[in-house]
Amino acid sequence: MSSPHYPQAHAHAHHHDAGTAHRHTHGPVDPTILTTQRGLWAIKWSFVALAVTALIQVVIVWMSGSVALLADTIHNFGDAATALPLWMAFMLARRPPSQRFTYGLGRAEDLAGVLIVGLILCSAIVAGYQSLSWLLNPQPIAYLGAVMAAAIIGFLGNEAVALLRLKVGKEIGSAALIADGYHARADGWTSLAVLIGTIGTWCGYPIVDPIVGCVITLAIVRIVWESGATIFTRLLDGVDPAVLAEVKQAVQHTPKVHEVTQVRIRWVGHWLHAEVNIGVSPQLSVAQGHDIATAVRHQLLHHMPHLANVIIHVDPVEASGEEYHRVAEHVHGNLPAHAHL
Repeated sequence: MSSPHYPQAHAHAHHHDAGTAHRHTHGPVDPTILTTQRGLWAIKWSFVALAVTALIQVVIVWMSGSVALLADTIHNFGDAATALPLWMAFMLARRPPSQRFTYGLGRAEDLAGVLIVGLILCSAIVAGYQSLSWLLNPQPIAYLGAVMAAAIIGFLGNEAVALLRLKVGKEIGSAALIADGYHARADGWTSLAVLIGTIGTWCGYPIVDPIVGCVITLAIVRIVWESGATIFTRLLDGVDPAVLAEVKQAVQHTPKVHEVTQVRIRWVGHWLHAEVNIGVSPQLSVAQGHDIATAVRHQLLHHMPHLANVIIHVDPVEASGEEYHRVAEHVHGNLPAHAHL
């Protein structure tokens, strides 16, 4: 028996041993609106902070000619630009499912993540080219004090943005927003690297500046690799194995569930979708099996804050699992012998 359960927006009270009650809401209707609004809020303010930081740095780059600061500024502009695809993705995620897009458009968030990785890669290429050019043809740097001030501003601005993106990204389960948060944090560290390069120039070693620019480029390439791995894992329906273990543990606490035989989970944007096979007593009625499936869903919604939908297959315990749903080889009509797996 297959029992699909689509979460509805509803609230109810629970009474615990202490005699108190609390209310909570299950389902993606109101939570989707809330999480996308939260994501849009974080995108808006991180864009403002990075844009202001980068504009201040542009003026100082023009005055000083620092290639390390130029590399850092280019990266900050690229980081600010990632707000546009993320904003579009969150706006699309707010649209309800349709007959064509039955899961909604949450996957647009993963596509935005791919674009973000591409933008980060472009910034690495530009920064690396500029750094190598200035390493081969060193240029004098003026206004060293202003460059150091810009580096400090870059660090503070990027770290503030990183904290905001990481906090909100983890709250709503957005891999793209989390990746952008780590991107901003790395930008802050590279701003500190600019500060080191400027201090080296101040001490009479101007070659330190383009060398630091090359180090920044390598740091950006590492971010591309790590962020790309996270984004493409989700695109390929990959999840952390710990999530599967969490689902099994939650389901096993449900009364009358004898075993959990199969779990499939994937991310669609910042929401999880799951399929679970559970084994129950074959003597139960359809209505009793449905009640158990409802209880399992309730347990999962308690333990999985990012769960949007779970399809629960209720099977007799001696024949639980997808291997028992396969149709053996057979013949019908004018078709050759075939099976359905």
